[in-house]
Amino acid sequence: MIVRHLAGERIDYDGAALRAHWILARTGIVGDALVAFRGACRVSDAEMADLEDLGGPGIAGDDMLHFVMELFDDASLACGVLRQRLFTVVVAEQLAALGARAPLRRAGDDLWVGDRKLSISIATRSPVSSLLHFAVNVTVAGVPVPAAGIEELGVASDALAEAVLGAWRGECAGIARARAKVRAKGEWGGR
Repeated sequence: MIVRHLAGERIDYDGAALRAHWILARTGIVGDALVAFRGACRVSDAEMADLEDLGGPGIAGDDMLHFVMELFDDASLACGVLRQRLFTVVVAEQLAALGARAPLRRAGDDLWVGDRKLSISIATRSPVSSLLHFAVNVTVAGVPVPAAGIEELGVASDALAEAVLGAWRGECAGIARARAKVRAKGEWGGR
């Protein structure tokens, strides 16, 4: 998997990035990839992937750190949701490692600081790939629900982006190794 931090390039997220080959069109990366970028967020109902969010307060924020992932491994949506949950844990671990000033709580695929929402996340499928969007608020400006941001936690967005990308690369390498180092039951004389 290729991971890239699009540092210095502001990209506003409106839900359109959650489509097959958006990463390829934006960056030239072909194949499995994870990119991080900073920008605002405004998702219209037409782009809303999570049906529970339709008719709600909306998905928005003036300044967020976004991660978009696309994988071409024919995984089920259930596998995509499991990856989404693992990604949420990785982000929480990296926030803690970077010295977040408040305790974090994970509930499903979201991170919270007390009763204030820190992140948004969705996993879905395209006809050719699995897709994930995960974002944390940098500030709470423009967020339509009680929210927390990483600035108040004392964590810089660039540092978090690099830490998460590195940790995810490590998770992928570890999973690949775990798959390759096991043998089928009954191999080698049934031992």
